[in-house]
Formats: sequence, C-alpha cells, structure tokens
Amino acid sequence: MGDVLDPGPFFHGTRADLRVGDLLTAGFRSNYRPEVVMNHVYFTALLDGAGLAAEIISGDGPPRVYEVEPLGAFENDPNVTDKKFPGNPTRSFRSAEPLRIVAERDDWTRLTSEALAAWRERLTEMRDENAEIIN
Repeated sequence: MGDVLDPGPFFHGTRADLRVGDLLTAGFRSNYRPEVVMNHVYFTALLDGAGLAAEIISGDGPPRVYEVEPLGAFENDPNVTDKKFPGNPTRSFRSAEPLRIVAERDDWTRLTSEALAAWRERLTEMRDENAEIIN
C-alpha cells in the first residue's frame, strides 16, 4: 500500500442502516450528484466530518456515522484536497476497494438547523453550477 496517508480511525457518514461487518463498495450513485455513478467510496478521519456528510445528504432514515476499515489502498480525496484544501486538513480519502463497517458512532457533533440549511443551499448551488466531481 506504500506510505500510510493517515493512521485513522476512519469514518463514513450516510443514511443507510448498516451492521458491523457490512461492506461499503463503489458503484453507487453520488449522494451529491445522483446522475454520477461513483468509482470510489469516500471516508474521513474526522468524526464530525463524517457527521456533516451524513446530515447534508438526501435520503431516507436518520443520519448515521460508521467507523470503517479500508480493505485496500486509498488516496487523498481530490475533490477537496486538490481543489479546496491542499495538504488534506479535512483528512478526506477515497478508495476503489471496499470499506468494512466496524462500529456505529453516535458521538459526533450535530448541525444546527441553520447550519444544515446553509449547507444544503450550498449543495444546491453547486448542482446548479454543475460543479465537477473528480471520479
């Protein structure tokens, strides 16, 4: 796998109801651009970053954060590191290999209703602007 990018632990935010041992895999539609089928699974080493992702995505069910274990190589997420945050201070990653669920976490910081509305407005603007996803 080469150099260790980050020791973790790692987290994934979603609205899916998953169990310990389940695998997250690539090949599903983007939570942010549903017309795009994703080639990677995205995750972060920041618990609250995964919570943010879980809260701002659309879908059924409550937002959930899972601690995950990458089962293969992973790389810095170029959608944020190269475009917005050089050096990866968001500790955001992606992998074409599965992630295994190791635990569900409930100790992340929830957004206020105002912050959630602002994030969702920004996502709508990005969709309207046809912001590129590096897939």
